[in-house]
Amino acid sequence: MLRVHFTNEDLARVRVATAPDPLWEITNSFQLLASAREGPPAFRAWRQQARLHLPPACGSLAVLLPPRGYTPDFLTPHLPKSLDLESALDTVLSVPRTWLRADMSRLAAQRTRPLPAEARALADGEPRALDRLGAALRAYHQHALAPFWEHIRAHVEADRALRGRAALEGGAEGLLASFQPVLRWKPPVLEADYPVERVLRLNGRGLVLQPSYFCVRRPTTLVDADRTPVLAYPLHHVLGAPDSGAGDGSLSALIGRTRAAVLGAVVSGRTTGELAQQLGISGPAVSQHTSVLREAGLLLSIRHSKIMLHTITPAGLALLEGTTSRPPTGRFDMTLKAHLPRVATPRR
Repeated sequence: MLRVHFTNEDLARVRVATAPDPLWEITNSFQLLASAREGPPAFRAWRQQARLHLPPACGSLAVLLPPRGYTPDFLTPHLPKSLDLESALDTVLSVPRTWLRADMSRLAAQRTRPLPAEARALADGEPRALDRLGAALRAYHQHALAPFWEHIRAHVEADRALRGRAALEGGAEGLLASFQPVLRWKPPVLEADYPVERVLRLNGRGLVLQPSYFCVRRPTTLVDADRTPVLAYPLHHVLGAPDSGAGDGSLSALIGRTRAAVLGAVVSGRTTGELAQQLGISGPAVSQHTSVLREAGLLLSIRHSKIMLHTITPAGLALLEGTTSRPPTGRFDMTLKAHLPRVATPRR
């Protein structure tokens, strides 16, 4: 069980990260990839694709990112200003040597075998070992995550829309309560299922809630309580699995005034009921239109309690604006890549 203790000052400083963190996504996805378990069906296609031609440099990450147990905290530092990959890697590679040694010592303590020579060199902060770590993280991200980053980002933004509504309606406590059942808010403590007993006292520092696409089932946090408190949590139930495809029929069905209006309305996030009221159509009609848009990869739908919140994806925004400046890439964006150049703003 994980128990995070809040003070009133902490409640005023709780926030949800603005974008996916490449380091948390590297860590969580690599552990998912290395696990012997099949994992949730939504990740099946990604795992099959990511395992193909995995760069040899990524092999060194297996020691640092075991599928179970401790993961060195320095691999997921808090990034207060920028979440781009190169800035994140610079932060990792400039970690204080005291933190590096402490983290690698914790990692060694959980192993039945001594750390390999490469990991020991890393623990000593040897420049070449750090350079090789940076190269491995970069190679893995480019191979396994970069092709699907727009899809990952769209899911994080959809989740943030849900959290933003909860915060507007109920403040910080409403935000924390919105994470049920993964996180359970029992003022002044936030609880979650966890593989070990852990108590985290924020002591006025606040908490960064980091949505993570590849975080599965339960949240994860740093072991060192002296570092900036960050809690990476699984995304809420998002409809539209990354391995579900859409054919030409789905795209041709999009050409219509009502669906264009739906797509424009969900830019800032709308529930099914709000769309029905705004567009003057029935709830079942809204559900039909959003289903077609979702299957084509143009919007995402998140079910929370009794409501369904719909938000636009980068591919949907590109289509809405009549531009191909940000064409979707990779399987996660389904089959739109071949069609977007020929699609203009709906005429009817």
